[in-house]
Amino acid sequence: MRPALEVADIVRAHGETFRQAHAKSLSAGQKRVLHAIERCRTAALGGHLERCDQCGHERNAYNSCADRHCPKCQSLARAKWLEKRQAELLDCEYFHVVFTLPAELAALALQNKRQMYDLLFRATADTLQSVAADPQYLGAQIGFFCILHSWGQTLNFHPHLHCVVPGGGISLDGSRWVACRPGFFLPVEVLSRRFRKLYLRYLEQAYATGKLHFCGELQPLSDPQSFARYLAPLRDNDWVVYAKAPFGGPDRVLDYLGRYTHRVAISNNRLTELKDGKVTFAYKDYKHEQQQKLMTVSADEFLKRFLLHVLPSSFQRIRHYGLLGNRHRAEHLARCRELLAMLPPVPQPTHNYRARCQQLTGIDPLQCPKCNRGTMVRIAVLPVARLAAISNTS
Repeated sequence: MRPALEVADIVRAHGETFRQAHAKSLSAGQKRVLHAIERCRTAALGGHLERCDQCGHERNAYNSCADRHCPKCQSLARAKWLEKRQAELLDCEYFHVVFTLPAELAALALQNKRQMYDLLFRATADTLQSVAADPQYLGAQIGFFCILHSWGQTLNFHPHLHCVVPGGGISLDGSRWVACRPGFFLPVEVLSRRFRKLYLRYLEQAYATGKLHFCGELQPLSDPQSFARYLAPLRDNDWVVYAKAPFGGPDRVLDYLGRYTHRVAISNNRLTELKDGKVTFAYKDYKHEQQQKLMTVSADEFLKRFLLHVLPSSFQRIRHYGLLGNRHRAEHLARCRELLAMLPPVPQPTHNYRARCQQLTGIDPLQCPKCNRGTMVRIAVLPVARLAAISNTS
């Protein structure tokens, strides 16, 4: 069922005014995202006419924009990704560890998203692998994947990585499976200190090789001494590494991933009202026991916050490391299953779009919404139309 209010509605109502007001500061990527969401599932992208094979009910089915920032276009991508992960799950406990970029680096990250996000992935992966390989802690080679989120509940800029890690790995000599203690993966204090050390080292290397850019209020950081003073307090601060409660078995992991991996900055079901140029949305207040609250901001401010989270072009926000790294994943997983005495995975049939959607949401996208018995059958192609003429046809 279509939510009463969507991000697309806000873009169509206020996007043009927003673009004019911020014409000089919007990046090409942000403009593309606005354009895609505005046109998503409207006649501007074309589509087809469907008719129920039982009752004759007809409807227009317009094409989606497929942009990864669009709240309406993630279900199929999520279903495809989950199908691939299903066969990779191991029979062990799974852990969820979150690595957060300090707030003091947020402004620098906004001006250098690709570089700072890459460093976040690199420092996180190196931290997990080096601490896990230390015989004092686990003494094993591990595998995991990381998911980048750049937002907090109120759409503030809050870059962090969610890491999903099997609770063990292959011993350094390759002879056995080394399981972590039940309910405990690696000490977060050790992870935090290693993460801080590595990220600052990699950040200094990026600065020294001219990979960082500074403008506006950060322009003074172009001076090496100013940059050193900027980083100095961060060397003593505690960097947030948070180990959430373990998932338990592999089935719990898939349930979590189905809701989490392909999130965008805000889902449509959190939007409650668009009125008098203001947007109201729901959020969880983590400082007050996750209480559900409402926030109201101007449409201009809402779009500004939403666009903070547009990723650099072609940037990979889900990455696999160690035993789950892309190059040798199949052979590493086969060895893990052997050491865990697991049976080989049973090949799963490839589902079409209709089956994927039904599996993920419990809703058949082709079931007739009127009689609930028939199947909607494509009977004609709908050509692309001009956006100005169809602003309310989503």
